[in-house]
Amino acid sequence: MFSIGKLFKRVLPQTLLGRSLLIIVSPLILLQIFSTWVFFERHWDTVAIRLARGLAGDIAATMVLLRENPGPKGREAAFTFATTHFQVRGSFKEKAILKNATPRPNAGRLERVLRKALSDRTKRPLVIDADSFDRDVIIDIQLPDGVLHLIAPRKRLFTSTTYLFIGLMVGSSLILFAVAMVFMRNQIRPIRRLAAAADALGKGRDVEVFRLQGATEVRQAATAFNRMRDRLQRQVSQRTEMLAGVSHDLRTPLTRMKLQLAMLGDTPSAQELKADVAEMERMVEGYLAFARGEGSEPVTRTNLRDLVEDVVAAARRAGNMVDFTAEGDLTLSVRKEGLRRCISNLVSNATQYGTRAVVSTIRKPDFIELTVDDDGPGIPEKMHETVFRPFARLDQSRNVETGGVGLGLTIARDMVHAHGGEIALSDSPLGGLRARIRLPV
Repeated sequence: MFSIGKLFKRVLPQTLLGRSLLIIVSPLILLQIFSTWVFFERHWDTVAIRLARGLAGDIAATMVLLRENPGPKGREAAFTFATTHFQVRGSFKEKAILKNATPRPNAGRLERVLRKALSDRTKRPLVIDADSFDRDVIIDIQLPDGVLHLIAPRKRLFTSTTYLFIGLMVGSSLILFAVAMVFMRNQIRPIRRLAAAADALGKGRDVEVFRLQGATEVRQAATAFNRMRDRLQRQVSQRTEMLAGVSHDLRTPLTRMKLQLAMLGDTPSAQELKADVAEMERMVEGYLAFARGEGSEPVTRTNLRDLVEDVVAAARRAGNMVDFTAEGDLTLSVRKEGLRRCISNLVSNATQYGTRAVVSTIRKPDFIELTVDDDGPGIPEKMHETVFRPFARLDQSRNVETGGVGLGLTIARDMVHAHGGEIALSDSPLGGLRARIRLPV
């Protein structure tokens, strides 16, 4: 069943700016609704009743003048006085009778208020028409000798404070909303910049020291981000320096061993030792490549099509059958040599275990996808995650002739993650293994 909580999550704004404005605007709207209700239920009713009573008093005074001054001349004088002083035009229909003086069931607020006021002052049957004309209200009052017909201006029953109040409410709301939007945008801008800096750092790009600004909490988050950035850069630098020393220390004794073996000649024992030394060199290169990771290589704008074509060309020169297809603009910011090593490892695995490899790249709206398919034996699905672990191999004999030292996929995954991407294995349409890389653009 669709819950109310899920409905609110779908309806509410997703951005921090939208939710912040909603928090600020919602109480304001409720306050406006409450104020409007108080105004129309209290103030407007009070003013409308007073205005209706004032008009009813003027009409009652006109009726008194008519009663005290009977005859055509007296009526004309009374109507002239009412028009001049009360802004009410009148006429008299002798011997006329009102057909229906009962209140209309669908009468508006103004008509109900005026009817009550006139009934209290005149005590006579009457008919009010407040809908036929926009500027006037028609009033017919039954007198003993005829019907008094009056035309009163609607403005006498209406106050401009209604428009002033609505204008004040709408204007103040717009001003407060604009001020709140400008203020919240200024507060959220540092958060967006911090999110962009964290995303760039996660993709392995060079990020400058984040400038502290905004609220205290944002400054605390920015300070923690700067410290994290410094620690990561320091660790990468220390690891690079350590690897330089390790590389020198390991290569020196291996070189001496190779020189000593060369002096022993081509005896069977010497050949076996040379093979062991060569295996040690390959293992050391694999370990150093894994430990080196992304290193300190700068990020540059690179055309992935050209990079993959170089890797494919190298594989073809080695006698392997590799097909390559590319679609769309494949330019993005990457560590070129690191990504080349990543793709080279995948292509090398595909050609080593299969007779044919297919490499394809395609541009999607938010990422570039690269797939490497082979027609080899594949990998069981339960082992798809295991093979990414360092030194993990399907062949447990650790024979380099059957699969290296188990660091190729680990290096590939580390490099992809360093660029903020993802890598996954699945079954290939060719019958073997598919390695899929997605790099954000």
